[in-house]
Amino acid sequence: MTKIFMAMIALLYAIPAYAMDGTAFLKQVDRNLNPESYESYRKLINVEPDGRKKEYTLFTVKKGVDKVASIFLAPASEKGRSTLRLGDNMWFYIPNVGKPIRITSLQSVVGGVFNNADILQLDYAAEYTVEKVEQNGNEYLLYLKAKTKTVAYDRLKLYADGKRKLPAKIECLTEASMLIKTIYFKEVKDFGGGVVRPAVIETDSPLYKGYKSVMIFAKVKARDFRDEAFTLTFMPNLESLR
Repeated sequence: MTKIFMAMIALLYAIPAYAMDGTAFLKQVDRNLNPESYESYRKLINVEPDGRKKEYTLFTVKKGVDKVASIFLAPASEKGRSTLRLGDNMWFYIPNVGKPIRITSLQSVVGGVFNNADILQLDYAAEYTVEKVEQNGNEYLLYLKAKTKTVAYDRLKLYADGKRKLPAKIECLTEASMLIKTIYFKEVKDFGGGVVRPAVIETDSPLYKGYKSVMIFAKVKARDFRDEAFTLTFMPNLESLR
């Protein structure tokens, strides 16, 4: 009996520490998904039920946990338009309007299933509290609750690879646990510089049957930026950072 008891104690202590600390695990997922400050190129593709597609190319920069900005490079009709997120606040700049317009997290500047909060994603640990963690072999399921009412989704169920500490799937839910959309993380790729993360993110929604949106990442790399790059006055000049 003593040997069995000791074996159980040994097994308990063999469980990785992050299995018991959901917040630390989530922060590691954030860092593996994106460097704290970085640049990237993304192609956003909206697919309609009849197979028609609309594509956008964006250059994106991020600093810390609450500053994200993007500028459209293509198509020509969107070129020069830019978006900025500072915490819960978001703006959209259109060159011929000349003044940034306030937008909300649940709107979408590109249409499709991805909303502005998905496109200008902050660290998950910045917006959500870990309520519970479940483990099934090498898979972890984190139950996340929004810290404020301004967050796009009240609850998330984040399925993560425990070895890579990367998300595999996220279910986005209302406060009543109704599924709004599912986000899938695919094709883990080595981008260099220690950045190994999914190159493709897809989403679909029971609210938009037959529609799908895809993000394809390229040239993700760590880079520092001045705070000036994340201001309303700099929005027209974002392309100068390329």
